[in-house]
Amino acid sequence: MMSIVSTAADLMQDFKTGYLTLSSPRSMFVSQLIGTALGCVIAPLTFWLYWTAFDIGNPDGMFKAPYAVIFREMSILGVEGFSALPQHCLAICTFFFFAAIAINFLRDVTPECVSKFVPLPMAMAVPFYIGAYFAIDMFVGTVILFVWERVNHKESEDFAGAVASGLICGDGIWSVPSAILSIMRVDPPMCMYFKPSVAYG
Repeated sequence: MMSIVSTAADLMQDFKTGYLTLSSPRSMFVSQLIGTALGCVIAPLTFWLYWTAFDIGNPDGMFKAPYAVIFREMSILGVEGFSALPQHCLAICTFFFFAAIAINFLRDVTPECVSKFVPLPMAMAVPFYIGAYFAIDMFVGTVILFVWERVNHKESEDFAGAVASGLICGDGIWSVPSAILSIMRVDPPMCMYFKPSVAYG
């Protein structure tokens, strides 16, 4: 999801740059296609060059490739299929999938005075994927926007996007409390651990 959104955001940013510089949107899109096609050729050739010239993956070498183990485990998990997932994982995912559709449908059919209080499933899902600090940034941003709309509604409409981008992209709000808790060696009160289903059999 993050990879697709990142690519779409880069494309929209290029379109915005083209609009500001009075460039042709068609030429911007064609240049994106050419760049993607070149990347499909250059990236594998670069990998092949490094693979043949250096000792890739050696823990004591120059190119340790620390993420290789993680991606290897992910590929093994993908090959093994649903049986490799924790117990009831597929059922929980299915439930939340249909719950997200139902909540979105509820937002569409209810009046605006009611729908504005119905949460967005995508907004709830992002903190689970990225981390809890994102939810803290969003909460602080929501409070700021709420007060800002009461104080100066016109200014909040003009600059809310820029402030929200800063709060979402920057980790400044949570980085300081996180560093203080780390220095004080404060551990979270709960943790989550997954075991394979055969361990319970």
